[in-house]
Amino acid sequence: MRIALAQFNPIVGDIAGNTDKILALAQQAIAQGADMLVTPELALTGYPPEDLLLRDHFYRECAKGLGRLMDLDGITLVVGHPFKQGNERFNAATVLRDGNRLGTYCKMQLPNDEVFDECRYFTPGAAPLVFEQNGVKVGVLICEDVWQVEPAAEAADAGAEVLVVLNASPFHRNKLAVRHDVARYRSEETGLAIAYVNMVGGQDELVFDGASFAVDKHGRVVAQSPAYVDDLLLVDMVEGDIRPGAMAPQPDALESVYQALVLGVRDYIGKNRFPGVLLGLSGGIDSALTMAIACDALGADKVHAVMMPSRYTADISVSDSRQMVQLLGVQYDEIEIWPMYQSFMNGLAPAFAGLAEDTTEENLQARIRGTLLMALSNKTGKLVLTTGNKSEMTTGYCTLYGDMAGGFAVLKDVAKTLVYQLSTWRNRDGEVIPERIITRPPSAELRPDQIDQDSLPPYEVLDAIMVRYMEDNRSAEEIVAEGYARADVERVVRLLKINEYKRRQAPVGPRVTHRGFGKDWRYPITNRFS
Repeated sequence: MRIALAQFNPIVGDIAGNTDKILALAQQAIAQGADMLVTPELALTGYPPEDLLLRDHFYRECAKGLGRLMDLDGITLVVGHPFKQGNERFNAATVLRDGNRLGTYCKMQLPNDEVFDECRYFTPGAAPLVFEQNGVKVGVLICEDVWQVEPAAEAADAGAEVLVVLNASPFHRNKLAVRHDVARYRSEETGLAIAYVNMVGGQDELVFDGASFAVDKHGRVVAQSPAYVDDLLLVDMVEGDIRPGAMAPQPDALESVYQALVLGVRDYIGKNRFPGVLLGLSGGIDSALTMAIACDALGADKVHAVMMPSRYTADISVSDSRQMVQLLGVQYDEIEIWPMYQSFMNGLAPAFAGLAEDTTEENLQARIRGTLLMALSNKTGKLVLTTGNKSEMTTGYCTLYGDMAGGFAVLKDVAKTLVYQLSTWRNRDGEVIPERIITRPPSAELRPDQIDQDSLPPYEVLDAIMVRYMEDNRSAEEIVAEGYARADVERVVRLLKINEYKRRQAPVGPRVTHRGFGKDWRYPITNRFS
């Protein structure tokens, strides 16, 4: 029996377009001798459809898509889709063959943590589904089902000889190794081979990395799709086990994050039909890395960089920006903001009389830049990419309606230390980001001789505390017990807590860690818990 795993990139809500893709993949699979095609989880609608699942018309459109797939001959299709029965909704997979429905499986284990909110929408299924193909009994599971013991065990008890698993498993660092481990555990427990197909593509803050695979009944990975691209992985089951097949090499740790960011940008811009992107180029490392990612995602012809110097902008910031623009070949403009700043200050002078200068004047410069970028966005239709990183999001070292103004935050889940690592990695085959941008001390350049470390702990310390407190839910006392200075820990935790109101207003951005400031971070703005 030959199984084809259809790793592809659906668009949420484009049921007709997703159906077309599945039909095309089925024809490819038939041409390559496949007996069965398995799609990702909710392939018909894209994942996650969120509150589209609350609309009855959504299910009627899904039924139309399934009706078109029913007409497919010559291959068995296991397709993921939402299913409604009475007042209950299910995350389902239906098995179709030559105009017949062989059965519908409803996902048993509904994840309700991290970025997942399936209990809001779905009722859990209660029974396994096993069907026969070429004399082999095939059990169907959906995503979270394979992460738990019971669904795989129930499928095995129902007679399954192989498991096919439909997945929409989003990327975070080291996620593929975790998936391999989970599949190995289930295989060792049941004695069954597993064919695991995963979605690929960007959907708002989620990035699905694909990397579909198969393990034999001993839990060994015997076939592997590439990451971040569409792929049709063919695996052969012979004498009760999956034989070794194609083994695509996988990206290393840094490349996997970089490619996730590229795919997240490409799909957010492409699926939302923006003609291109704008970003403010400062001469600093965050905007430089953002521009490199944007060019790799979209092509330089769709990237417009704008340098907006003030009297505090160093000459090397301007020259380094010009050098990078020449290296990449993007559209580039320079707009001097100091005359505009002086106009604002003149207008505010009566209201500011007798008040000392503070961060107000710094923030005003950032907000002028944000206004200019948004004006260019309105005029051209291009989306503004913000350039702030996760460390800045944690501490509030960013300006509402200034550098936070935009539509997509590329580095929102990338800590500053990782920004440096990714920038060095991007230069591995030739300089794209000028070396001086990477090596010079970071600065917002909003006052004379300013550097970030005037206001923040060293980024190595800040990021380590942020990871422990925000990503791993460690307490401040536990972090201090690890050897971090109490003053640094209390400072970072305090800044994180008082800046939640800013993060609620930040643009969406691609998630690359196991906990980002998005779907899986829900912190009350108003609270007095200490």
